[in-house]
Amino acid sequence: MPSDPLAAQHVLEFPGGYTRTTGPVVGRFLSELRARRIVGVRTKEGSVLVPPLEYDPATGEPVTGEYVEVGPAGTVTAWARVHEPLEGHPLDRPFAWALIRLDGADTALVHAVDVGNVKLFKTGARVWPIWADHPTGHITDISYFVPEVTQIVSPVRSEYRLQAGGALRVFLRGVERGVFLGGRCETCDKVYVPYRLACPQCGTTVGDPIELPDTGTITTFAINNLPDPRAPEVPFVSAYILLDNADIPMIALIGDVPAHQVRQGMRVKAVWVPESERTASMANIRWFAPTGEPDAELS
Repeated sequence: MPSDPLAAQHVLEFPGGYTRTTGPVVGRFLSELRARRIVGVRTKEGSVLVPPLEYDPATGEPVTGEYVEVGPAGTVTAWARVHEPLEGHPLDRPFAWALIRLDGADTALVHAVDVGNVKLFKTGARVWPIWADHPTGHITDISYFVPEVTQIVSPVRSEYRLQAGGALRVFLRGVERGVFLGGRCETCDKVYVPYRLACPQCGTTVGDPIELPDTGTITTFAINNLPDPRAPEVPFVSAYILLDNADIPMIALIGDVPAHQVRQGMRVKAVWVPESERTASMANIRWFAPTGEPDAELS
C-alpha cells in the first residue's frame, strides 16, 4: 500500500548576517550612497549604468572605471502600485515599485515611490529621493522616492476696508431704512438699481434717487449645492430679481421655498431683518420669498 511521503522542513539562516565583499564597482556605488550621492559607471560605448555593473550587459566588456554622478532626480519609466504593503516593505502605506532613470543615466534603478496621495501618478513622472537619516552604505540609504512638487497648498487671506462712494452710500443708507433706491436716466428713461450717478448706457447724469418697491420678479436663477453662511439651506437659490418699476435686475438669495419650486417669472418680496438689527449693508435683506401672486410674463 502507498505510504505517506516523508517530508522534513529545512531552514537556511544566517543569524549574524551574511557577509560578502562588494568589489570595487558596487563598493564605490554604496560608499557614494553613504555620502548621499548617486553614481553610475561609464561603459566603453559611453553609456552610464545605474546601478553600476562591472561589465557592460550589452557587450560583456569591462566597464571603464569612470564614475559619473547622476540624479538625484529621475523619470519613472515603468511602475506597479502596491495597495497593501507587507511586512518588510519600505513604506507602511500604498506605494509603487518603479523603474527610475536618474538624470544622466542610461539605465533604470528599481526603487519605491511614495504615491499614496498622488492620484495622477503615471509613467514619465519626475521623482526625487528621500534619504535615510543615518546612511550606512546600503541601497536603503535612499528610503524611497517622492513625486516632484508640482502643486502647493497655501493659506490665503486678504483683509481690506471698502469705503462706499457717494452713490453707493446713498443706496446703502436707503437699505438701512428698509427701502431700495434707484435712479432714472434723464435721456434713456431707464431706472437703475442700485442708485448711481451716471447712466452706464449713455453717460447722462442720473437724477435724484427714487424709492422702489421691495417686490419684483425672478428673471433667471441658479441652484447652488455648496454651503453658504448667508443661505437659508442647502441647496439654495440665487436669482436675478427685477424690482417693480426698475429696468435692471439685482442679484439676491431666494428663501422660504424649496429650490426645485423656484422658477422664472415668480413674484417675490424682500424679507428684511428686524429694524433694530439693520446697518448700511445688503445683509439687511435675508432673502426674497414668494408673494403667492401669479407668475409675471417676462418680455
